[in-house]
Amino acid sequence: MKRASPVNRGSAYRIQVLDRAFGILKAIAENGSDVGLAELSARLGLHKSTTHRLLMVLENDHFVERCPVSGKYHLGSRLIDLGQAALARLDVFELARPHLRELAEETAETAHLAVLRGGEVVSLVNAESRQTLRTPATVGTRSPAHCTSLGKTMLAFLPPEQVDEFLRQHVLEAYTRRTITSPAKFRTELRMIRERGYAVDNEEREEGLRCIGAPVRDHTGAVIAAVSIAGPAFRIRADRVSTLALSVVRAAARISLSLGYRRQDRG
Repeated sequence: MKRASPVNRGSAYRIQVLDRAFGILKAIAENGSDVGLAELSARLGLHKSTTHRLLMVLENDHFVERCPVSGKYHLGSRLIDLGQAALARLDVFELARPHLRELAEETAETAHLAVLRGGEVVSLVNAESRQTLRTPATVGTRSPAHCTSLGKTMLAFLPPEQVDEFLRQHVLEAYTRRTITSPAKFRTELRMIRERGYAVDNEEREEGLRCIGAPVRDHTGAVIAAVSIAGPAFRIRADRVSTLALSVVRAAARISLSLGYRRQDRG
């Protein structure tokens, strides 16, 4: 039998050490609260002395930190630094493209991703529908926020003082007979959007055009963009809105997940 060379044995040992160190980090993360040495050793099937040595190395580099009162361990600040550095490199536009294409295929309508800039909606990424009658690509265009599903979605999740500022600086201009022009009614609309998790442009920007939008969140939970589908009102009928909205919300959630967002359920 061929014996492993000293170099190979050393490599295998280093891989084993890394696997165990990662196992410790995962165990602490999954526990949801501080974990003691004995519990970690038992969970990972390692001797206490081995676990302790690994914890000392991880603690030295601030990957884990030990509570001075309980002596138990939690994840350290170094992981936050690494996570933020990784998240900073994520490109929402590139991450969104495959999800928009999937949304367009699923709903048969054109899918959009946009951001809010200066009180206007700026379109960044589109995935066109294959329907003969469809909304065209709108990358780079600006639209009023108060009468579009994308704009209303992003406004709905702004802090109240920013909504107040928007209403002070912008006239809710009527584009169709359905456009909401009353600030009081507009605030009510935003509250409904927050409650149900999506917005509807019910022919408010253009007669015969209906859109459904949902928020995209970054790793902090902040709404940084919105996703929507847009199509003729005879296809996006009122009785189909709730069903189509589920697809839009799911697409927005997938993009948010790619950006590092993890929903914290509150009980």
